Amino acid sequence: MVAGGFWAAGSSPDFLRSSRMDRSPQSPQWRDGRFRNPQPIWNDTWGALAAMVRRDSNANPQAEIPVAHPTRADLAADAPTGLRATWLGHSTVHLEVDGTRVLTDPVWGLRASPFGWAGPRRFYAPPIPLEEVPVPQVVALSHDHYDHLDRDTIRRIKDWDTRFVTPLGVGARLVRWGVAADRITELDWWESVRVGDLEVVLVPARHASGRGLRDKDRTLWGGFAFLGPRHRVYFSGDTGMFPGLADIGERLGPFDLAMIEAGAYNPAWPDWHLGPEQAVAAHRMVRGRVLLPLHWGLFNLAAHGWTEPVERVLAAADPAGIPVALPRPGEGFEPGGPLPTQRWWPTLPWKTAAEVPVRATLDGQPAVLQGGLP
Repeated sequence: MVAGGFWAAGSSPDFLRSSRMDRSPQSPQWRDGRFRNPQPIWNDTWGALAAMVRRDSNANPQAEIPVAHPTRADLAADAPTGLRATWLGHSTVHLEVDGTRVLTDPVWGLRASPFGWAGPRRFYAPPIPLEEVPVPQVVALSHDHYDHLDRDTIRRIKDWDTRFVTPLGVGARLVRWGVAADRITELDWWESVRVGDLEVVLVPARHASGRGLRDKDRTLWGGFAFLGPRHRVYFSGDTGMFPGLADIGERLGPFDLAMIEAGAYNPAWPDWHLGPEQAVAAHRMVRGRVLLPLHWGLFNLAAHGWTEPVERVLAAADPAGIPVALPRPGEGFEPGGPLPTQRWWPTLPWKTAAEVPVRATLDGQPAVLQGGLP
């Protein structure tokens, strides 16, 4: 909510009037001039503001974060198992899926903000310079909030010989920033495109979009399923809990790796992001094997401590026997091999699920233990 709400400014919807937007009125998600979720998003605005005022004292790191620094050769090398993920921070992951390289939500900018002088600032420099990243076959963009779609990064990669895959409407932004239209594929939920041996499917998510005061929900949002000849990967993008996660698992799972956002949550806006416990529940719903928690440890986007998301993920996943990969930023691993499990973050106080529960609403009602929802 924070990255796309409090810091959303400076954009106009005028540029969205392009031929690529002609499909939006035909989308089942497009109603009354905006894209809509099947379940509405509930907010307690005053509660959200109060939470940000009472931000945890450990919301920002007080010591340097240990970061791995992969090389171009590391990312270009073939994974012996055929599947490798290198977490580069927040929701940016470099993937190899059966020989095809994918880069998700690339953010190399200093701030998740429209301003160079204000807004959430990254905790550490990018683990690898953007110029050193081998050009992937696919750049997958889940939605247009500032912590997922960074204008300066896109402008730096606009000439890459790659396939940019986005939800409906986001492609118009890329064109405005210099990406050639013929290298952009826009998808609606459940639509797919094949890039080499990889099928890329845009899957539903419960979230929102917009970068300014006048373009709220004028572009679509979603997650991705990357389906290779031997391996399958789920990438949640940003999403709240919703029953459609089980549909994703039934239609496209099981997944060898589920990369699911687990940070930037608050009880005052429980439908924007999953939060740790619901991230573990979502992992089960999509039928994931190994869980890679994303969307934490790079930007201060909520009131909780910066290490709290991973602590709570482990507290929920360990009793359930769910394998969780815990790479340092910049560290690569193969889900089919030994997982990184060493605690590289400091031991800090954090609020438990019992102290600060985060539970989504469904049609304005709290989600309870039924139908697979927490």
